[in-house]
Amino acid sequence: MPGGSMDPEAGAVMFAGFEKTSDLIKSLPPDLFAELCQQSIQHLQSQDGGVDQSVLFQRFQAAGVEVNVENLRNVTNAVTSLFSTAAKHKLSCEELLSAVLRSSKLPKSILQVIRHVWNQEGKYLAELEGVKDLVPVGQVVDLQWKIGMAVSSDSCRSLNHPYVTLVLKVADYSGQITSKVLEMTIPEFQNFFKQFKEMSAVLETV
Repeated sequence: MPGGSMDPEAGAVMFAGFEKTSDLIKSLPPDLFAELCQQSIQHLQSQDGGVDQSVLFQRFQAAGVEVNVENLRNVTNAVTSLFSTAAKHKLSCEELLSAVLRSSKLPKSILQVIRHVWNQEGKYLAELEGVKDLVPVGQVVDLQWKIGMAVSSDSCRSLNHPYVTLVLKVADYSGQITSKVLEMTIPEFQNFFKQFKEMSAVLETV
């Protein structure tokens, strides 16, 4: 694809995280790194809700890669930032690899993965409408709920009082999925539901 240009400040931000995680990236088997890259690309293309890091973490452990959750999160963020910024500036494959090599000394096998993924997906990602807006923002990927009965409460509400628990699974810009738990009384939930119905009614008129 045609190459683009990238200002030095954007490049510094783009590769800062990648450089910090290069030692760990060097230790990754190419197939696992390719899987991480593909999940990051799919997340940026909004083909799925996010990168399931719990599954990746298990895969890394099974392969004997010494990595903790925080390190895996950092690598995922770095890879996602790499591809999103490259897409925003419409970098060619050679431009991307050249910039990667300037910031870190990665083995040929890892560079081949980046080359393959960007040759396959880079053009499409760069042409996506709104790619310039790839910024940290949360995306709800799942919502679960259940009704329970309170047996104790910090707010001193009556025991045996029904309540609703909502569990929101949210993916951040890198695709990392976290769970947010909300607990509401029945009147609070009814008000919450009413507001959603009002939002839905407005959206139907747009």
